[in-house]
Parts: sequence; C-alpha cells; structure tokens
Amino acid sequence: QVQLVESGGGLVQPGGSLRLSCAASGPILSINAMGWYRQAPGKQRELVATVSSGGSANYADSVKDRFTISRDDVKNTVYLQMNRLKPEDTAVYYCNADLFYGLLPGVIRDGFWGQGTQVTVSS
Repeated sequence: QVQLVESGGGLVQPGGSLRLSCAASGPILSINAMGWYRQAPGKQRELVATVSSGGSANYADSVKDRFTISRDDVKNTVYLQMNRLKPEDTAVYYCNADLFYGLLPGVIRDGFWGQGTQVTVSS
C-alpha cells in the first residue's frame, strides 16, 4: 500500500520559518510530480508549490520568494521550506504525489495524498 506521511508542522511566530517533509512509501516504481497544497478553515484547498520529476518548480504567487520546494528521489521525499511566514499562511498543508506503483507487470499510475499537517502562524 502506498502512503504519504507529512511532518514538520507546528506553531511559529510571524516572520519565522518551518520545513515540511513528506515521505512516500510502499511498492513505488517511480514518482512524477510532487506538490504541496493547503486548506485554511472555510476555504478551498489551494496549490502552494509543485516540483516535476526533472526538478522544475512552480509556486503560487502568494508564496513566491518565501517558500522553496525540493525533492529527494532516493528517499521518495518532498520538502517545503517556508520562510518569512505570515498569519495568512495558517492552514493544513497536504502533500501530493503522482506516481507509478505495483508489482510488474501490474503497474498502476495514480495520485496520492498525505494526511495533512497543521501550520499555524501567530504571535
């Protein structure tokens, strides 16, 4: 069974930093795009950042120049370094991975979500 497990959330003061991690496990053959999304109370889930298998990153305008997404394909892990955090960054952060998994020849491509990690920015 494929699982994505996030870690690194918590409470931080405005202007502070946090680093989120998301590790994928299971019978994974390869991972395409990986990304981070967030959902604040009463709002829809929104894209924060994505990174392709080739390392190309894409960011929401609201986090550009503050957040950095990266991945370690040996560890099947995606990271989100968040700097200069603002109260409006408060949300549950979810990771997502588009991947191939299974036992050959039965290969399946699907998208998976982590369980979410809370980030609260408050003084």
